[in-house]
Amino acid sequence: MLVVACVKQVPDTTQVKIDPETGTLIREGVPFIINPFDTHALEESLRLKDEYGFRVAAISMGPPNTEVTLRKTLALGVDRAILLSDRVFGGADTLATSMVIAEAVKRLAQEEEVAMVICGKQTIDGDTAQVGPGIASRCGYSQLTLVDQIKSVDVEARKVVVRRKLEGRHEIVEAALPAVLTVVREINRPRYPTVPMRLKAEEAEVALWDNKVMQLDETAIGLKGSPTQVRRIFSPERVKGEILGDGMNEPGEAARLLVDTLVSKDIVSP
Repeated sequence: MLVVACVKQVPDTTQVKIDPETGTLIREGVPFIINPFDTHALEESLRLKDEYGFRVAAISMGPPNTEVTLRKTLALGVDRAILLSDRVFGGADTLATSMVIAEAVKRLAQEEEVAMVICGKQTIDGDTAQVGPGIASRCGYSQLTLVDQIKSVDVEARKVVVRRKLEGRHEIVEAALPAVLTVVREINRPRYPTVPMRLKAEEAEVALWDNKVMQLDETAIGLKGSPTQVRRIFSPERVKGEILGDGMNEPGEAARLLVDTLVSKDIVSP
């Protein structure tokens, strides 16, 4: 059986800058990394391989240079890597993105039975957390979000039991396989590749699935298939804070100054 790990190549947000005139990202000189949440999805896929003997396929949709990211997954131990790349896939929102990835999963399922699709909770460049659920909906798979532990997998009964991290509590859920899981960072600590695996990955094949292979309706993918579009990206204006009084030694005076300031700014009534 197969576990599909979905990974995305994203710009390192710690080094991203925004052009103030155009409101777009300045990509020149910005390094690309594997989406941090997806590294945990990849690790969990490899742990399932180690424990249950599943095969692991890593898939990613992006420009041709995403091949570098997929080679990193091969160095970690995935069995096959697939790059979904075509100009007609470009400009996709979460709806169109989940469309292409779901069709790729279905294509893989024709070759080998899929047990699970594992995604990171969200990406650091979009933060929508919509693609994983979108894949589940399009494939008709069980959907398990915010997973911080896979407690058990029963291959014969086609069931998985996971723990979900909710606000202030956890939830234990059993679901039928195949299932789509979106995982949080607390689920594991990603491994590092060995030197021999790095060298082996450089020689390994990264399969390219463009739209000649996928044969998808171009009106349902990419920019044409995206009902939402990003018009502008900007950094919020930040106003420097003000320290009022000495809250440690004179808390009463500091409180009085705070109230007076809030009243003067018409934030509260006197």
